[in-house]
Amino acid sequence: MRLEKIKIADYNYHLPEEKIAKYPLDNRENANLLIYKKGEIYKDIFKNITGYLPENHLMVFNDAKVIAARIQFQKETGANIEIFCLAPYQPADYAMAFQQRETVIWKGIVGNLKKWKTDHLQKKVIVNEKQLKLKVEKIKKEDRYILLKFTWNDKEVTFSDILENAGKVPIPPYLKRETEQIDKTRYQTKYSRTKGSVAAPTAGLHFDAFTLNTIKEKNIPTDKITLHVGAGTFRPVQTDNPREHEMHTEHFSVSILTINNLIKHKNRILAVGTTSVRTLESLYWLGVKLLSKGKKNQPINFLRQWEHTELDDSVPVVNALQEIKRYIEKNNNHSFNGSTQIMITPGYRFKLTHAMITNFHQPKSTLLMLIAGFVGDDWKSIYDFALNNNFRFLSYGDSSLLFPGRRNP
Repeated sequence: MRLEKIKIADYNYHLPEEKIAKYPLDNRENANLLIYKKGEIYKDIFKNITGYLPENHLMVFNDAKVIAARIQFQKETGANIEIFCLAPYQPADYAMAFQQRETVIWKGIVGNLKKWKTDHLQKKVIVNEKQLKLKVEKIKKEDRYILLKFTWNDKEVTFSDILENAGKVPIPPYLKRETEQIDKTRYQTKYSRTKGSVAAPTAGLHFDAFTLNTIKEKNIPTDKITLHVGAGTFRPVQTDNPREHEMHTEHFSVSILTINNLIKHKNRILAVGTTSVRTLESLYWLGVKLLSKGKKNQPINFLRQWEHTELDDSVPVVNALQEIKRYIEKNNNHSFNGSTQIMITPGYRFKLTHAMITNFHQPKSTLLMLIAGFVGDDWKSIYDFALNNNFRFLSYGDSSLLFPGRRNP
């Protein structure tokens, strides 16, 4: 697969501050819905989305749950030091990390780092009406993050308990406000289940009980994957040539039952959110990688940023998925756990995404380029329509249902 020459300036648009939704609507299903199909654009409200869903398509949701990843410590001098937990390091498995007792090591970002000169920071935390002491110390700096060791003096308390009682939900920086009570419930999908994300899979924020029940009543097939959304999703492309942008790594998990479902619906898959898109597309390429036996010293379950351009894109989808299934069975697992750094840009040929539901994304972002890769140059008409028809943008904004562009059948 050849990479097209692109410039980030071609994926820019003017987004007035008043178009950014700073808070969610009172009712999720009242969000505006834009429908793009075969070059035509329509407007409706989200609670009517089931009337536009393609027939016999499998809806794939990301069930990742946002954790209260920001913990604030205060020095004796009064200076605030904020720890932003990004991903577990020891143990690296998310489920195991959340169940750790007394100590755990995470990758993180430290706000006001220059003022942290002591060996450790500490604070009092109340868990189950008991007061305990939480300490954090810097282990070492690695690339863009710092390894942080947390310890606490209660064998009955897990790190999950610590975050739930000491942390704050990390809402997007472009909201330009502090986390509020409403964010604890509304910056979370109704179907969230697997803890680990530091950002919400926001396309799913519009689904309430009414819409989910309607989907069930209409016997629309659904399934779930898990991709732990990282903070890098908010990082704009700052290079003129997007090829020079370093994509963040995100971890995902797909069960063998879901693999079977994807095989069954191989040409009829509707991804709910760009996080689901990235997982599905990465799954295909990792199946191809397994078939090719991969390169020496290359992790078989990790997809590098441009690795898909080096792999054989003529491999049928079913073959790639069946290879993933064989890998799961061979290792006596129930799911495939992988990591992806994939960057999807215009010119990319989608393998497992035949329609998608998504919000409206930042200018000059990797997510906007992904959308442009799916709908082609019509992304400009879609965003112009949204800007001129009172749509709300970004995480708490409105929704769209997109079908492949005229140049991306």
